[in-house]
Amino acid sequence: MPLPDFTESGDLPRGRHPATLDEVITRFGSGSPQRLAATDALKRIVRLAIGTGFLDRIIIFGSYVSDKPKPNDVDVILVMQNDFRAEECSEETALLFDHSRSDNELGASIFWVRPDMLFGEPLDNFLAFWETKRGGQLRGIVEVTV
Repeated sequence: MPLPDFTESGDLPRGRHPATLDEVITRFGSGSPQRLAATDALKRIVRLAIGTGFLDRIIIFGSYVSDKPKPNDVDVILVMQNDFRAEECSEETALLFDHSRSDNELGASIFWVRPDMLFGEPLDNFLAFWETKRGGQLRGIVEVTV
């Protein structure tokens, strides 16, 4: 199922929209130098996250998955398996699990979570939080199918 058209506000319609990485790159990965840089960062993030062997889900939200010609960065949530331990990652992969470092070195805003870190809150509720923009408007987010 292809990603839906943008709303009048330039976002995807509310909800979680599944897409392959190739579909995401085809839809959002070209145009301005900012989009190209964010796409390169996204590819590296996906490669490193999959390489851990503990990745469950990748969620993309924010300006990268909007019609904004020059997104600020790529915003990503990595949902890791409960037995994942960030401190056991290689130096390169550890970049994904240090928010400041990923922002500085990748130009990406990466958040990560294990379901056992949510204190009983359902994972879907946690992910739905990211569908709300700062002003309270609702938007769609993309779940990359890997």
